[in-house]
Amino acid sequence: MRSIRAAAVGAVTLSLALAASACGGGSSTEGGSNDSPKTLTYWASNQGASIEVDKKVLQPELDKFEKQTGIKVKLEVVPWSDLLNRILTATTSGQGPDVLNIGNTWSASLQATGALLPWDAKNFGKIGGKDRFVDSALGSTGAQGKDPAAVPLYSMAYALYYNKQIFADAGISQPPATWDELIADGKKIQAKGKQALGAEGANGSENIHHVFVFAKQHGADFFTADGKADFTNDGVVAAVKQYVDLMAKDKIIPAGNAEYAQNQSVSDFAKGKTAMLLWQSAASNLKSQGMSEDAYGVAPVPVQSGTPGTGTQVDSMVAGINMAVFKNTDNLDGATEFVKFMTGDAEQKILNKAYSSIPPVKGAQSDPAFSGPADTVLKDTLSQSAAALPQVPDESQFETTVGTAVKELFADAAAGRQVTTESVKAKLQKAQQQMPSK
Repeated sequence: MRSIRAAAVGAVTLSLALAASACGGGSSTEGGSNDSPKTLTYWASNQGASIEVDKKVLQPELDKFEKQTGIKVKLEVVPWSDLLNRILTATTSGQGPDVLNIGNTWSASLQATGALLPWDAKNFGKIGGKDRFVDSALGSTGAQGKDPAAVPLYSMAYALYYNKQIFADAGISQPPATWDELIADGKKIQAKGKQALGAEGANGSENIHHVFVFAKQHGADFFTADGKADFTNDGVVAAVKQYVDLMAKDKIIPAGNAEYAQNQSVSDFAKGKTAMLLWQSAASNLKSQGMSEDAYGVAPVPVQSGTPGTGTQVDSMVAGINMAVFKNTDNLDGATEFVKFMTGDAEQKILNKAYSSIPPVKGAQSDPAFSGPADTVLKDTLSQSAAALPQVPDESQFETTVGTAVKELFADAAAGRQVTTESVKAKLQKAQQQMPSK
C-alpha cells in the first residue's frame, strides 16, 4: 500500500460483502458487457501528498489514454480512510467503478466477494502476459492456487529513513542494522534534544505492517497454514510487545505519536523534529514537504541480528497497490485496455517515478530512473527480504482487529499504563474473538 493507509471496515462488514451477490460497474449481467464502450470510471487511491497532487499526476495520463483509444476515463481519487468501505459498499450495491485501485493486502479478501474480474491466463494475455510482472508483486494478488484478483500497479517496501545531520550531531556514523542498535542510537539522539523514531500509533494498517514484520522476525505468523487466526501464539505476542515497547519501555517513540494516524510522523521527519522514520517509499512525500533528498539517508529496516533476508530476517511486508476490474463492468474491453495502458512500460516509468514507488513490471523496473540509492534499497528489499501479508479471505478483518489492538496498546503506553506480556496477549485474544468463526 502507498503507503497503504486503510481504515477500519466500520459499518460495512466484509461478511456482508461475502454474503451478497457481487456486482459492479452498473451492469446487471454476469461477467460484464460492453454496453458503454466510450467511458470508464476509475477509483484511484490517494498515492501523493494530497488528492490534488494525484489529480495532477493522473489526469494527463488519462487524457493520453483517451487520445489513443477514444475512451474517456472519469477519475475519482479516494482517500485511504474511505477506500475499503467504498469498495465493499460497491460490491453489495452494484454502484461501483469499472476499474479501481486496491491495497494489495486486500486482494484475497476482495477476491472472496466474487466482485472482481479474475486475471486468468486469457486476461493476462490481453495485457502482455503474467511474466511481465515481478514475482514479489504477484505474490500479493490473491489467494494461492486461484487466478489473481488484481494486477500489480505500484510496488513499495519499508525502509529506514534517517536524518544525516541529526545523526552526525549525535556522533552516529552509520544507520542501525539491528533493533538494539536503533534503540542505542535513539538514546544518543534524545540526549541531543531531538525525537528519535516516528510512528503512526493510531493507524491500524501501519500497525499491522510493522507487527507483521516483527512476527516474521520471531518466527511466527498470525494465521495457521489452513487460514485460521492464531493471534495469541508466543511469537506473535512477543512481536507485538517488542514493537509497542519502542514507546512503552525503550521510549524512543514519543508518547504523542500514539495519536498519530495521518502521516504526522512523516511531517515531523521532514521538518527535522525526528531523526528516524520507518516508511514505505517516502521520497515524494518528503519532497512535497520541502525536505531535500540530500538531507536524509535510506537503509534497510533493522532485524534482530545479522542482515535482512528470508525467514526470520524479513524486514518488510510487500507493500503496493493493485489494479482491479469489477467483473460486471459495462465496458469490459475498455477496462482491460486501460489496465494494459497503466501497466505498460512507459506509463509504469511515469507513474512510479511520480510516486517514488518501484514498478512491479520488469521492463520498467530496470530503467535507470529507478537505480538511485533509495530505489536500490527498496528493490533489494522487495526481491530479497520482503514477505506478503497473509493472502486469506479474513485479511481485512485482521488489519482492523489487530491494528486496533496495537493502537490501544500504544494508547496505554502513552498514558503511562504498563504494557506487559499478559496485557498484550489479552488484547490479541480479544482481537481474535472478533474474527469470523470458521
